[in-house]
Amino acid sequence: MHGPRRIVCLTEEPTEVLYALGEQDRIVGISGFTVRPPQARREKPRVSAFTSAKIDAILALEPDLAIGFSDIQADIARELIKAGVEVWISNHRSVAGILDYIRRLGALVGATERAGLYAREAEAHLAAVAARAADLPRRPRVYFEEWDDPPISGIRWVAELIRIAGGDDVFPELAQQSLARSRILADPGEVIRRAPDLILGSWCGKRFRPGQMAARPGWAAIPAVRDGELHEIKSPIILQPGPAALFDGVDAIHARIAAWARRHG
Repeated sequence: MHGPRRIVCLTEEPTEVLYALGEQDRIVGISGFTVRPPQARREKPRVSAFTSAKIDAILALEPDLAIGFSDIQADIARELIKAGVEVWISNHRSVAGILDYIRRLGALVGATERAGLYAREAEAHLAAVAARAADLPRRPRVYFEEWDDPPISGIRWVAELIRIAGGDDVFPELAQQSLARSRILADPGEVIRRAPDLILGSWCGKRFRPGQMAARPGWAAIPAVRDGELHEIKSPIILQPGPAALFDGVDAIHARIAAWARRHG
């Protein structure tokens, strides 16, 4: 077996990729937030959340690699490194970055060819969605909210998938900001001024409440609120920078955009 043999996945996307590549036997521990693939929750011990982890439980698994994501997991990474565990923290924030991540992780476990094929399948899927989107009569202006208090707009890969799916993100300048705190809407009234036609909510795993959103001061004037176009995109398929976003996530966004276009085209 080439590469690491005992991998702890601190987030869902490495688990999903390794299962897709047929390399799941290398995984000895996963994130408690993992839902894809479903069998991972049945087969693998859950040893981490997103901002915390059971360090002793991870060390007991004797991993030769831990894989995580972003600065938010810096403290977990530090503890594991201090304990002698090799750690890879990826920090990709775009569609191209997700595709590259699939290829890099495949190479790491000696599955370069399979990972390349999987990445090309994702690229072909995105191209097919873009082709369907090109046939829509209108492109809606879309506000994506990934947290409600304070309101936080969508990250870069989400904005890119909205564009691929046939819409236009109303906060493209914020989408370029990698950190959530940099995407906080200091003035939620700016959403009113940008007048989105469609609002998509994905509150980091918390249930999206469109009625609560619609009741915000002044938001009744927003076209999306006026027309009842407030919809949830489930967090596991869009807020993880992994394959789920490139397949089910973009499909869910396109379905909402296409339905809007049929009603308002």
